[in-house]
Parts: sequence; structure tokens; C-alpha cells
Amino acid sequence: MSGTSGAGANGGTGGADSPAARLQALFEGHRLTPTQRRIAHSMVRRAPEVPFLSSVELAELAGVSQPSVTRFAVALGFDGYPALRRHLREVTPPEPAAGTDDRNEYQQAVLAEIENLRHLAEVLADPAPVAEAGRLLAGSRPLPVLGLRAAAAQAHGFAYFAAKVHPDVRLLNEGGTMLHDRVGAAVRAGATALLCFALPRHPREVVDALTHAKEAGLTVVTVADSAFAPVAKVSDLLLPAAVGTGLAFDTACAPMLLGRVLLEAMCDDLPDAQARLEEFDAGAVARGLFVE
Repeated sequence: MSGTSGAGANGGTGGADSPAARLQALFEGHRLTPTQRRIAHSMVRRAPEVPFLSSVELAELAGVSQPSVTRFAVALGFDGYPALRRHLREVTPPEPAAGTDDRNEYQQAVLAEIENLRHLAEVLADPAPVAEAGRLLAGSRPLPVLGLRAAAAQAHGFAYFAAKVHPDVRLLNEGGTMLHDRVGAAVRAGATALLCFALPRHPREVVDALTHAKEAGLTVVTVADSAFAPVAKVSDLLLPAAVGTGLAFDTACAPMLLGRVLLEAMCDDLPDAQARLEEFDAGAVARGLFVE
């Protein structure tokens, strides 16, 4: 798998012993093709039910052919998909008996997000990847920040706060034919790195834009929902943070928090960050910008 998967490779939901985390551990160390990464990503997102899916069902879930699922299992070192499924069943603890958990779906979604945050805290025990990302972002003038569709809010939030300490932040939150032009303009202005937020469902134009950015010489730092996301192959440093999938629309508390952690790391490499914040605060008071 190309690209550097920083902050650990476990981008699935749940804690270190969750079904998703066990799947991530199984995939680590294997060089997977783009199709195989797609299968792995689908398995992580539906980790609790994967041990009970047929190869045909998994193929439909991932949008690939059934032979691709078989080749994927062989790539992981198993004789075929039945052997892989047998292994997953052996390492998957039994589900709680019916009626033992009376929490409603809203509570369960919140608890799942708490587990995502708990897992992110465990991953950040090694701060080196985030510190490296902060150094790259702080040193880029200008700093383009990309996020489309579901990830647009994450990119906007990061750019809003980053602009208070970084001298030139350029938000790229609209796709279309102008996106490559705006990336190119940032490169011509002196940019050396690009930060991307990438969340499901992953727009094709994000992958295309990151490919263009790398070809133009930018170092791509990506916050994604999984180390097996489609953007992994076009990222130099990928920082995974799981999304919640218990509701009709994904929830992204962990990616948002990881974005704030990146802001902190970037501030650590901007010597005038504190002075800029104090200048902003003084101006806000003078203008009566905020209601006390």
C-alpha cells in the first residue's frame, strides 16, 4: 500500500480489541492492490457482520467481483475465502444475548463515537506522525486545505482556525474544473504541502486532485476514515480517524478532533502563533466582535 499510514493503521471503529481493530491488524503488513484495499475498507466498515458473509455477499458489499474476494483472502495468507471467514469467526467474540442491551440506536451511536475517540487517543500515544504533519503544514506558504462533500465541513473548520495563526491558508471546498487550477495556483505561489480531509463516500475528484497535487510536487497530508481509504495511495502521510456508521449519515467526531490536534501541532511549529492569536483577540475586543 503506497503512502505513509501515520498515527497507526487502525482507522476502524471501536477500541483496540474491537472487530474493526482486529481486522486492521490482520491487514497490516500486506501490500494490497487498490481493489483489495477497497475490500479491506468495506470489511472494516461492516466489521461485526463480516465473519458471517459469503464471498458473494462481501463482493457485493465492496462492489468487486467474487474472484477478487478469493484473491484477497489468498493475499492475506489463507487458502481461500472460507479459511479467512473461519479465522474471523474464531477470533470474533459472541454477540450479547438478545435483550441484554436495551440502549436505543441514538445511545448506541454516541457510545460508538466514544469508542472511536478512545481509539484515537490510543493511536496518539505515538505523537510523531502528527508532529511531522504539523511541521509540514506550518512550513507551507500558502497552505491549501482540501475537503469536498462530506469532508467539506472538516476542511472549513480547520481552515477557519488555521487562518488565525498561519499567514496564508487557502480553503478548497468546491470541486469542479477549477479545482486543479486552484491547486496549481497554490504551487506557483510557493506551497509545499496540502492538507486533505477525506471521508466516505470518497469523491473521485478528491483522488484526482491529490494525484495532481503530488505530480505538482506537493507533500500530501490526509486525514481519512481508514488507512485503507481510496486516498491512501495518493497521500504521503495518512492519519486515520474512524467515522461512526450507526446512523443514517456517518458521524465524524474523531476526524474533527484529529483536525484540532493537527492545528495544535502546526502552532507548535509557528513561532509567532501566540502573537497572532493575541493580536486577533485584541482586535476582536476593540471591534466588539463577540458577545460576552
